[in-house]
Amino acid sequence: MHDVVVVGGGPVGLYAALELRRAGLDVVALERRTARSGHSRAIGIHPPALAALKAGDVAGALESRGVRITEGIARSAGRQVASLSFAGLPGEHGYVLAVPQAVTEEVLEDRLAGRYPGTLRRGTTVTGLAERDDRVEVHAVAPGGADIFEARCVIGADGARSAVRDYAGIGAPGRSYPDCYLMGDFPDGTGDGDSAVLYLEAAGIVESFPLPGGVRRWVVRLGAPAEPDPHLLSRLIGQRTNVAVDPAGNTMVSSFEVRSRLAERLVAGRVLLVGDAAHEISPIGGQGMNLGWLDVQALVPLVTAHLREGTDVGQQLARFNRTRRRAAGVARRKAHLNMALGRPLPPRVLAARNAALAHLLSRPAVSSGIARAFTMQ
Repeated sequence: MHDVVVVGGGPVGLYAALELRRAGLDVVALERRTARSGHSRAIGIHPPALAALKAGDVAGALESRGVRITEGIARSAGRQVASLSFAGLPGEHGYVLAVPQAVTEEVLEDRLAGRYPGTLRRGTTVTGLAERDDRVEVHAVAPGGADIFEARCVIGADGARSAVRDYAGIGAPGRSYPDCYLMGDFPDGTGDGDSAVLYLEAAGIVESFPLPGGVRRWVVRLGAPAEPDPHLLSRLIGQRTNVAVDPAGNTMVSSFEVRSRLAERLVAGRVLLVGDAAHEISPIGGQGMNLGWLDVQALVPLVTAHLREGTDVGQQLARFNRTRRRAAGVARRKAHLNMALGRPLPPRVLAARNAALAHLLSRPAVSSGIARAFTMQ
């Protein structure tokens, strides 16, 4: 009998397992993948999440392998429209930390394995849940065959297509958007240093973010899905921004469509949801992984108080459900605005919109508010 079974070994599940083990609980984390993925979709770690990771003694290792983005720049037709500094943000983190997701998972997994060996069980696929009076049975197929893990509660951190959510009978209405994106990583020859750059162009937005090792991530808004192709991505970047990137230097390319999903509840008996299992948010704005870590930060003290001290946390879990669903709703609205900002516009409309944006960001109070919103504060 374990205290907690965490289902999912991505960045949110690994962080949940690590924090629960640090709290003194008996935890096992089940992950169907036999090895970490080298694909890195999520790269931005926002200040509130950095504070949470610092409390868990993880932030330092990530800081040493990341790039601090201290400024955002908007350009259009070769000219600067506006800039946004993060230096005045409250707290000690006046930046967004850019770290490839593969590195983030590596750091978390190494920390978990070093301090609490045997917690993560790879190659284990959950096939069902059965909730009893005092426990949950997690049915799974492990490398040695069928197995059953018993726990006093289960945390689903198994992504947007969560099996835990489905097995617990929790609905999660979704919505699809007409926005598609092509993204990839290339050697950085822009000279933009540690600045994030948004190219607001008539054909659609192009985004550019620094990564460690002299690499820059590029994201291009498309009108229809496209196969991941570094040559196509390089050509689109050049057409819209006049910036040349070498497709031969590409190290990652991916395409994605945009969906959002919000679970009807995050608490169902002894089953709890965090991360994308609870709320799938558009990757535009990079909020999903950060939201998941903040879910864990709010949830771990409640689980610990109940399992170690027998505290009745029913009201606190109800509040957790309300506040984290509300936070996901706010993030989803921000994603809507970010996507709207990146859609194609007629040149005259684009010029007028950019002028209005420049005027707004020239006002310190507005600029400060947008910087806080952009960094999830």
